[in-house]
Amino acid sequence: MSARTPATDGEPRARRSGRRTSLILVALLIAALSAFTALGYGESLEGADGRAARAAAATARSASAGIPVAVFIDSRHHGRRVARDFLGLSFELSSLRQIAQYAGSGNLIGLLRSLGPGVLRFGGASADSRVAWSDPATAPPPWASELLDASDLRRLARLAKDSGWRVLLTLDLAHFEPALAARETASARAALGKLLAGIELGNEPDAYMRHGLRDAPWTFAQYAPQAQAYAAAIAALAPGIPLAGPDVSGSAAFAGWGGGEAARLQPRLLTGHHYPLGCHQAPAPSIERLLSVATRRAEDASLDRYMRVARAARVGFRLDETNSVSCGGRAGVSDTFASALWAVSYIARSMAAGVAGINFHGAVANCRGYAPLCAPTPERLESGALSARPEWYALLLAKALIGDLPVPPTRLAWPGPPGSRANLSVTALKAPGGRLHLVVVDDDPPGSARVLLHLHVGRRYGGARILALTAPSPTAGAGVLLGGRSVQSDGSWSEPRTLSRVSRHRGLIALAVAPSSALLLTLR
Repeated sequence: MSARTPATDGEPRARRSGRRTSLILVALLIAALSAFTALGYGESLEGADGRAARAAAATARSASAGIPVAVFIDSRHHGRRVARDFLGLSFELSSLRQIAQYAGSGNLIGLLRSLGPGVLRFGGASADSRVAWSDPATAPPPWASELLDASDLRRLARLAKDSGWRVLLTLDLAHFEPALAARETASARAALGKLLAGIELGNEPDAYMRHGLRDAPWTFAQYAPQAQAYAAAIAALAPGIPLAGPDVSGSAAFAGWGGGEAARLQPRLLTGHHYPLGCHQAPAPSIERLLSVATRRAEDASLDRYMRVARAARVGFRLDETNSVSCGGRAGVSDTFASALWAVSYIARSMAAGVAGINFHGAVANCRGYAPLCAPTPERLESGALSARPEWYALLLAKALIGDLPVPPTRLAWPGPPGSRANLSVTALKAPGGRLHLVVVDDDPPGSARVLLHLHVGRRYGGARILALTAPSPTAGAGVLLGGRSVQSDGSWSEPRTLSRVSRHRGLIALAVAPSSALLLTLR
């Protein structure tokens, strides 16, 4: 976790207001669909002249109180398949003992199983500032407020085995102790075996100087020999453990640190963090800023910076720590349905960019922050009876995309000036069996006009099945539903047998999307 101030700011584009509606299927828009060539959508008019087409389109927009958006998809090409363990959670290292205790109680195992295989990452600022490794050869250091030992790792191994998740463990690099780090790694391998996905050397080491953990100068040139000393000590005592890094605070630092890490330390996986909003930013973090077009564009640029370095190094890259607002989140933003809308879009765009995986950071004791899972009372925290927060539903929706192949970015087209355009994100992935997944997120606020989405699919797809992620409002902290269902107390969630469907007509699939909602469309 970092307290930095990301350069992702901006205001959402306004759009014509209309009455708030729930998701509906559009049944009688076909008269206007043939008009889209006159609006620049490139389909034949089938006998209608341009004037009549424009008039029909204007009539349809007025009658439906929505904004027509055409979507063009090229599924002939694709990127790298989304990994089985793409989804993950990130926790402070200081919470490892508490999380490990849930191996024998509570619903965490059921919750993790509901997502399938994933990665539990333990790190955060506490890895370098509060938590120390304890074994018979080591006296507790005066700076540590918490200790971990082999028994904690054995309990964590039970949780990992029963849930099917692997563990990415962060070692303290701020207090330079290579031999101690090697003993901790050897204990982790003894407890976790193949369930140990890898180790990281320090949390956000690029920011050590800012946090008073290193004196100037502190660049990758100073970090590299210290990290290499750790790697050599670990290789001598516990050879073959995968290394991940450099676990930087953001993509701006990755150009220098990521390439250097790949060349000097040869990690199995490159890692870094992302927070779209900073806790100390002015103006303050808000739902409007989180869901803005400017934030989304800045995130896409950040993903591109990460992936350019990773591709050049030919090493996979994982966003091993991310969430909405740094420093633990912001109440009224991070704990709302708006965070789920942001998460759905960001996960899908990360998949499309070629990211190897993503871990959402959280604290199970803080329901007012950005936790995907948390306990609302001390009693439930002790027993492990966790509640699924809005972002958890975003992860559940994204589960359907595991194993997909990202396809080139979709092209959107709509009539009218930029100020009238929807704040819309559409990401396409090619699913097994010839299906196509479209992740549609409408980030405009309640009261905005709905989007009249027209998918140009030709004859390849006969229709679409719709899984909707909804809530009473973007500010809601409860009442989130996926497919009309909530997560059960045992952590389970199952997709309804029957979902809304819409059929193709004249090469188009047409439906309406309500503002402040997300859809997973499965085209067959």
